[in-house]
Amino acid sequence: MNKQKRATLVALLSGMVFAAPVAGWGQEPPQEAGLESPVADPEAEEAEPGDGSEEEEAEDPATTGDAWVDAQLADIGRYARRYPDTFADELQRYHDAPRASVRALLEEGSGWAPGDVYFACALGCVTRRACRFVVDQRGDPPRISWRALAEELGAGPGTEAFSRLKRGIVESYGRWGRPIELDAGLAEAFPDQPRPQRAGD
Repeated sequence: MNKQKRATLVALLSGMVFAAPVAGWGQEPPQEAGLESPVADPEAEEAEPGDGSEEEEAEDPATTGDAWVDAQLADIGRYARRYPDTFADELQRYHDAPRASVRALLEEGSGWAPGDVYFACALGCVTRRACRFVVDQRGDPPRISWRALAEELGAGPGTEAFSRLKRGIVESYGRWGRPIELDAGLAEAFPDQPRPQRAGD
């Protein structure tokens, strides 16, 4: 190769080496006029799986939707553990619950608290269903909360059936000779019972 051709080839190769880099190899791609480079928005990122940001907490299966009833069921549990025979008598005589079924539900390891047994039988009574039916509907472990099951059976909080259930609790306490403090809704129906305490009393 003569010197002139060699010089021409060297010049061409030098121009290729020092040419501007091709887009995608260390160079930002050209932007359209008026558009900004996209910036990651941390608030727009999807929540991490399992963080619970959009999941509702499961409802406590023991809640009835009425704070007063919930408190009484807890107290009924204490009473039933101390006086199991009197408790079983109450459900048999006034809620049509077979004594053997009540005893079986109260056995240790059954998964049923006494307050739950009482509510199942009381709910059955006000909806004209057997206590066993309500027990089966709820399941063990519970498939549904007391509030939701009561609503399914037409006796949710605020209904006449639920009001009868609450009055039934007061009557049970009367037969047991156990003191009870009423909520505002029951105070007029039972004027001889202690009325709810108000702030400042």
